[in-house]
Amino acid sequence: MTIHTLLVANRGEIACRVFRTCRALGIATVAVYSDADAGALHVREADTAVRLPGNAPADTYLRGDLVVAAALAAGADAVHPGYGFLSENAGFARAVEDAGLLWVGPPVKAIELMASKTRAKELMAAAGVPLLAPVDPAAATAGDLPLLLKAAAGGGGRGMRIVRDLAGLPGELTAAVAEATAAFGDGEVFAEPYVERGRHVEVQVMADGRGTVWALGTRDCSLQRRHQKVVEEAPAPGLDDALRTRLHDAAVAAAEAVGYRGAGTVEFLVSADGRPYFLEMNTRLQVEHPVTEAVFGLDLVALQLRVAEGAPLPAAGPPPPHGHAVEARLYAEDPARDWQPQTGTLFSFDVPDEPGLRLDTGYTGGDTVPVHYDPMLAKVVAHAPTRAEAVRLLSRALRRARIHGPATNRELLVRSLAHPDFTGARPDTGFYDRHLAALTAPAPDDGPARRLAATAAALGRAATRPATGPARFGAWRNLASGPQTRSYRAEPDGTTYDIAYRTVRGALLPETGERVVAAAPDRVTLETGDGLTRHFALAVHGESVYVDTAAGSYTFTALPRFTDPAEHTAPGSLLAPMPGTVVRLADGLAPGAAVEAGQPLIWLEAMKMEHRVLAPATGTLTELHAAPGLQVEVGALLAVVRDASAHQEETTP
Repeated sequence: MTIHTLLVANRGEIACRVFRTCRALGIATVAVYSDADAGALHVREADTAVRLPGNAPADTYLRGDLVVAAALAAGADAVHPGYGFLSENAGFARAVEDAGLLWVGPPVKAIELMASKTRAKELMAAAGVPLLAPVDPAAATAGDLPLLLKAAAGGGGRGMRIVRDLAGLPGELTAAVAEATAAFGDGEVFAEPYVERGRHVEVQVMADGRGTVWALGTRDCSLQRRHQKVVEEAPAPGLDDALRTRLHDAAVAAAEAVGYRGAGTVEFLVSADGRPYFLEMNTRLQVEHPVTEAVFGLDLVALQLRVAEGAPLPAAGPPPPHGHAVEARLYAEDPARDWQPQTGTLFSFDVPDEPGLRLDTGYTGGDTVPVHYDPMLAKVVAHAPTRAEAVRLLSRALRRARIHGPATNRELLVRSLAHPDFTGARPDTGFYDRHLAALTAPAPDDGPARRLAATAAALGRAATRPATGPARFGAWRNLASGPQTRSYRAEPDGTTYDIAYRTVRGALLPETGERVVAAAPDRVTLETGDGLTRHFALAVHGESVYVDTAAGSYTFTALPRFTDPAEHTAPGSLLAPMPGTVVRLADGLAPGAAVEAGQPLIWLEAMKMEHRVLAPATGTLTELHAAPGLQVEVGALLAVVRDASAHQEETTP
């Protein structure tokens, strides 16, 4: 069967990625979209788009019946699931085929066999694939610790908990079951040993319907936050030939054991002493597939489509790999604040377009990052002859990108790529557990550079004013004939910079001594006392000022700043740290309940991640405004805890 029109049952970056290959092959494209995505890039890039009424994934992208109906209505003859959502849903794949449409994915039976991690492990054991021995949580002893609890269905880190204390096992098991049930509709959870400082290494496989299975090298995906990947690379560094061969052979055996067809990934955990253990098989295209494409010079989506049409893989086998590729996932999130997802208008989004770089994204400047979906903005991929060159190219591209709007993990990525644990080619899954605090702290030597950026912001602002007469800025009123002062707060750490300058015969003279080479609202050039000339690109959106330089980017808020909502609430108030949906309350939580400082009271879900709201102090819950299913905005009052010690002070004579 030849594909003429393809519907992508997904959104954002992966939908745009599949459309790109379709355009190259002359295949017409169909998008589906929720109300929140009506103006999204994947909708704009498709030839035809079909609305799925609603916003939440459960009402839109997870409604297989609506997606199949959309494909039929648009005249599509095939469906590509992308990743996430319904991509590994055997029922959806079967519904696509029952509707007479071509399913661009593995056989339904293969999806079913790998859908449950527990059943998949039994199958892999029979195929001789190395495994970690399961542990019965009810019979676990101190000798079994640490344990990793995992949801049997689904992925993406949902329903996963690390247990290091037997006393905490029952509570973590309850939480894992609840999260797995909410995320996948299946509360089955199993336990296995947690491998300290293990590496997440995977093998990309591609299989046709005629018995040919390719193992397309290895990828290392060890840098993860909340069990979700952040940086991936191919080939996995630091593996000897014997281990690579063992991984390739095990991946091929796994694919053959389920009669696989199409693109898939077999994931392994490699211990510090080099022993591999099967984790799971993802029966879909992976987010990180571009690094394999770069190293092998292949288009995996094109191969998916070709195999789905019934064609065999090329008899000559895959091309030989060349060079090294590294991918960074750019998220709209704040790593320093428990990875809180960020939303809002993405005012500017420009990543350098240079040889060796690739950008896969579902956003352009001016788009809005919604609250309902995964916060990934884009994947930036660098390919070069060596690992060191690829890392350097990627780091430079991230530094020079212009990203204005919601906070992102860009600075974290740049610092991660330069960290010795990463550059030493031995990353492991505990990387952020050990280094997150240091990687998100203000750089000790960054103060002078930030002050200079704040100076450029003030001078760019001054360049919009006439050289004579009074100038007014925020709460400050200055005379042009005297010293002018503009104040900025650096984000996210809150350092305040008071920038003073004078205007003399039309020239701007900073009090700190820099020479102004040029000053305009969007660009300032300064010569510093050491004789170096530096350029600053400026963009102002409301009270936010974005300053981009060759060495990095800075965000400032012009003062006076907006009042923090917390300053208008009673002591002990629990405010929503982000827009989201209340998914769970602590057992027995009600007004009058006694709570302990740091106790999780309320669980919020935003952009596919759960966030805990903790009791600020030991005391009594006096107000509760949250309930499961309630949608809240940032700063919404969820509950109030009366501090027991404060109450005692009030009543002590």
